[in-house]
Parts: sequence; C-alpha cells; structure tokens
Amino acid sequence: MNTNVQTSGIKSGLEGIPAAETALSHVVGAAGELILCGAHLKDFAAAHSFESAAALFWGTAQDEAPMAEEQVRAGLGAARAAAFARLGALLPSFEGLSLSEALRLGLAAVPEEDAPHIAVTGAIPVILAAAARAKEGKAPLAPDASLPHAADFLRMLRGEPASEAEVTALTTYLVTVMDHGMNASTFTARVIASTGAGLTWAALGGFAALTGPLHGGAPEPVLNMLEEVGTPARAESWVAGELEKGERLMGFGHRIYKVRDPRADVLKAALERLSPSGEKLALARAVEEAALAALKRHKPDRPLETNVEFYTAMLLDGLALPRAGFTPVFAMGRVVGWTAHAMEQQRTGRLIRPASLYVGRKPVREEWR
Repeated sequence: MNTNVQTSGIKSGLEGIPAAETALSHVVGAAGELILCGAHLKDFAAAHSFESAAALFWGTAQDEAPMAEEQVRAGLGAARAAAFARLGALLPSFEGLSLSEALRLGLAAVPEEDAPHIAVTGAIPVILAAAARAKEGKAPLAPDASLPHAADFLRMLRGEPASEAEVTALTTYLVTVMDHGMNASTFTARVIASTGAGLTWAALGGFAALTGPLHGGAPEPVLNMLEEVGTPARAESWVAGELEKGERLMGFGHRIYKVRDPRADVLKAALERLSPSGEKLALARAVEEAALAALKRHKPDRPLETNVEFYTAMLLDGLALPRAGFTPVFAMGRVVGWTAHAMEQQRTGRLIRPASLYVGRKPVREEWR
C-alpha cells in the first residue's frame, strides 16, 4: 500500500456523515432518543399496531396521508396468501438451509408487483413459519388473512392461536425495531433503491446486510451468555471473569447510543407484561445489574449501557421462537423501514455514488522506463 497517499479526508465507517435527508427516523445518541415519524419511540410503540405503524411509515416516505389501518391489514393478508401460493415450488429447496438462508431464497421469489412494499412485508412471516415448521417435519399452514400480521405469524408457526399477551409482545417488538436511522441495512436498501431498482431488491439487500454479525446477530449470543451464567448468584463473578479475560458482554454497548438504548426499556416493559418464567427474568435482571456496575468500573471513560439486543433475546425467547429465527423475525419489523427508506430515496434522492481515495500503486509511465 502506498502510505504517501493522503487519507485524512476519510471518516472510517462514514461516521457522522449525512447520506440522505429523511422524515422517517432520527437517532439522538447522546440523549438516548429514537424518534419515529415525529414521535418518541415510547409513545410511538404504545400508539400503534404493526399495520398502523407501517401505514404511517409508508405514507411519510411518499409524503402522502397514510392508508387506513384496515386497508393495510387487508393488503398484508392478501400478500401472505400470495406468498403461501408460491411455497409449493420453494419448500423442497429449503432443505438443509438455515432459516436466514431460506428467507433469502423466499424473498428472491417475491415478484415486483403493484405494491411491492406490501408484498415483501407479507411474505416474510409466511416463509419463516414454513421453513421453521419444515425443520420439525411439519407441513406449512396457510395464512389467515383476517388476522393481524403478528398474530398470523405466531399461528402459522405454532399451529394454534397465540394469546393476546403474546401477540401484543411481538407487535411491540416489531414496531420498536421498524426503523433506526441510517443503519447498515437501511443504507444498503437506500443505495439499491437509488439505482432505480425495485423495492423487493432493496429489501433483499437490506436483509443481506442484517445477517452480518456486526449488525443484527447479537440476540442469540445473549441467551447463550445467560445460560452460561446459570443463576443470579453467579452473575457478579461471571461478569468479572469475562471482563478480566477481555471478553465482550453481549447486549451491552452501542455504536450510536452513549446512554441507555431507549428500545431496551420499551422491550423490557413488553417482556414484563408477557410474564415469562420468574427465574429467567430474575437471572436477566441480575446479569444486567452486574454488567452495568462492572462496565462502569472497568471502563469509566466509555459509557456502555444496555442495548436493544439484551431484551430482544429475552422477549423472543419468552415467545418460544426458534433462536435461529431471531434475525429473520427482526427483518419482519425492519422490512417496513427498508421499504419506506427505499421509497423516500427514489422520491427525493439521486444515485448514491460516493468517492474513494486511491491508495494503490501508481502506474509507471512508458517514458520513465
């Protein structure tokens, strides 16, 4: 590498560089705030069903009044039915694939229809539920277009209706993770959309970025960590031992938030309303308390607080969802953000084509030889 080339103009990871104007979400890391379509997360999550939140995101992206909640519910129900009709040709190909790989394959089969944002959003729970059931040797269940999105997913996955508390918990989760500023997967979706590619392609690219362990892959390791701790009495000694070895504590710290991740509090409240096993909740509380205290002592100059992954893990585990499906379930919510950002980019932006600084070898001119 030519070290003489000036590279001071680069900000590693594009840190702090605005790449678009958006009315969809805003993250204020220093204050621990997340604003979704003009409302603070806590208020937004309390006010919306999955369908009404999606309607607001898609309407905002197009600078239009949002569709009625019932209209979105009907559209998503029809999209789930259409996705199920495509399953027959896809299911044999799911064999041997992980749930994320099966979802990747299924999304690639979604046609770019008149309302691709609704089509791709409706397809995810159908593909995921079918792939998860196939791993257990069970046939897929047809969707019920009359049900809310979260309720139908749990029913297709389990083969029986979920409780109202379970549907509410999953809905809160999906709304909470619907969007989060210019994260890696959302930026990917906007780059793809900026080329003029369809929304289905943008969503598929967003999902590809989400599967990377530095973006959406931490919930499962949180559960592994809690299982390794075992009991609340071991929390302090286990945390101390991990920090002494230089290990990372899963579910703590965030690149953007310098204080507590506001999504953690919303999901913690949803988890407590779900009433999981008292032992699991007590263990989670003990580990969180021990971790925050130890991190404050261990790294006093670097604020490390609870992030969204900690209570995501507990909530999705409390819903008895397969751990291998945590990232695809995240995509069930975030796909609304991906498609909304793709719409907004195509309406207000232009082709995203950043520059680079060349640091390779310079060619030798013929006359210099």
